[in-house]
This record gives sequence, C-alpha cells and structure tokens, in this order.
Amino acid sequence: MTGGENNDFTSSLASPREQLWQALHEGDETSAVAVVRRALGADIPTAEQMRAAGERVLLELIAPVQERLGAAWAANDITVAQEHAGTAISERCVSAVADATASARPGTPAGRVVVACVDGEWHALPARLVSEVLRLRGWRVDYLGAQVPTEHLVAHARYTRTRAVLVSSSIETLLPAAHNAISSIQGAGFPVIAGGAAFGPQGAYARLMRAEWAADARGAAALLAGNPRRPGTRAVRPPEADLPHLGDEEYTMVRRTGRQLVKQALADVEEGFPEMRWYSRYQNERTAEDIEHIVNYLATALYVDSPDLFARFITWTADILAARGVPPRCLLAALDSLLNQLKDFPRVFGILDTARGVIHR
Repeated sequence: MTGGENNDFTSSLASPREQLWQALHEGDETSAVAVVRRALGADIPTAEQMRAAGERVLLELIAPVQERLGAAWAANDITVAQEHAGTAISERCVSAVADATASARPGTPAGRVVVACVDGEWHALPARLVSEVLRLRGWRVDYLGAQVPTEHLVAHARYTRTRAVLVSSSIETLLPAAHNAISSIQGAGFPVIAGGAAFGPQGAYARLMRAEWAADARGAAALLAGNPRRPGTRAVRPPEADLPHLGDEEYTMVRRTGRQLVKQALADVEEGFPEMRWYSRYQNERTAEDIEHIVNYLATALYVDSPDLFARFITWTADILAARGVPPRCLLAALDSLLNQLKDFPRVFGILDTARGVIHR
C-alpha cells in the first residue's frame, strides 16, 4: 500500500467502526456485512492492495469492534444473548472479507500451518482472524476451530506435515491444557506459536511453556516468515520440567479438593454476606458458579506461579459484580474462607493475600 492513494480502503475506519458497532449491537447481520464490504472498497487496483485492505479490515475494523462488544457485556450494557449474536455476526463479517479477497491471495503457498483453539476454548474468533490474515499473506491454513482435543491436534499436525502449529486461548483457567498441548505438539517435532489473552501480558505464560508467542495476527505472520525453530527434543515434557514450582503440589492439592473448597466457601459467604438471604435461586446458583471460578483461577495462578494472574481476575470479577449492582466486598468473604481453609500453604496464602488488596470496599 503506497502513501498517496485516496481509494476507499485507505480512508479512516473511525466511521465504519461506529457503523459496525451499531449493527452488532442491534443484531443486524445484513448491515454489518454491508459496512465491511464498503470498508474494503470496490475498485482496488492490484491484488497486493486488496490483500492489504482485507488485512486492515480484519484487524482494524472487525477485531476492535468485537473487543468493544465484550467490554459492553462486562459493563452490563448488553446481555449474554446480544454478545453471542454479535459474535456470530462478526464471524459472518470475517467470512465476507475472506470471500471478497480470495482471488487476491498469492498463487503459491508459503507453506502449510495449523491454527486451532486449545481443548476447552470456545472463543474461536481470534484464531479465525489469524487464519485469514495468514491466508492473505500466502499461507495454506488448516483452521480447526474451537475446542480441539490435543491428541487430534497432534495427529493432524503429523498428517499434514505442518510447518508450525498456532494455538489460541483466551481463558486463563485453560493454561494447564494449553501447556499439555504445547508440550505434546513440540514432542511430535513441530514448532508452536501461542496467542491469546490467556497467555498473559507479553505472553509471559507462553514463554514459561517454551512456546513462541505472538501478540496478534501480524506478529504470528512475522514469526512464521522467520521460519520458527523446530523443538530440539522429541518427547512430551512433564509439567514440572517447565514449571519446577509444581513440585510443592499446592496446585495438585487445590485441584483435588476443589469441590470441598467451593462448598465451604459458599457456606462462609452466606454467613458473612447477609444480603444473600434474599437471593433468588438463580442468584444463588450464579454465586456458587462465581466461587467455583475463584477456586479454578486460584489453581491456575498456582500452576504458573503468578499472584498477578489471580489479582487481575479478582479485579475483573469485582468490576463485573459492581456493574450488576452487587457490592464487590462480597468477594472478601470468599477469599477469607479460602485463606482459612488453605492457611498452611505458603504460595496459596500469598496469592490470596495479594488479591484481597485489590477489592474496592
């Protein structure tokens, strides 16, 4: 893309972003696809410029509007149903870009790669965006979608003799599953590029697991262009090989006793937060789910030895509760219950104590 052109695809995307947001907010798929097609432009003179326009629409129009959709749900401005409907429309918009730019892709593939979400991960749109950007840059991509069991992912990598496997995850509690996938893929002899919010700031947790990390689709493309190194060993590593702190078995203990921890914490919250006496059955069920999430995130923070991971989750949860009219201080009762139940475990205690300090009283 050269600097002085004045075609549609070089214009500002501020207005299309607002138009796409309105379409997603209203569940209007027809209008959303029309916005994307207009942003692509009708008369792009060269295949190279069409590819550049497609990449820009994917990453600078669709992706940020989808992020805004998630933020609107977190702020309680839209319902879960609206968020799901908007995400489905975003998927349709990605397909529209892929259809419009298919003829502009390079004729000879740069190589073959596999893109997949780790087992349990249902947020597939980030991986889909990466896949389409890589296709625009000349890669043959096997996009496997959401929730791919590790053994099938490894088998597919072997079958296709892929250049690399790109794994995506947005849910931090899936980090142990992601670690298993990374180790298994590398054990089969293939490089792994990890991406997604689950891998922490600057991909800190991906690096703990000896994977390369890409902040976004362009970063993934750059790593592939640099011909990522194949792993030096051909054996699946036990988790302790990368994360020696797991030797203290605090993570294993929390995982094994999770149900008891949740049950006791729920009882302690009911006692320490009198407002629960007037909760509906639905509210009580959601409270139990929230406590289960707290225990799961505690286990994950132990897995990667990161108090910050748990503190970020508690901050996010407090903001979600506040947006829904629930005082964030109710989290203190749950954290205090876990502190009392797990007071003999140093890493657990440090993680929980750090998290208490981030709650707005």
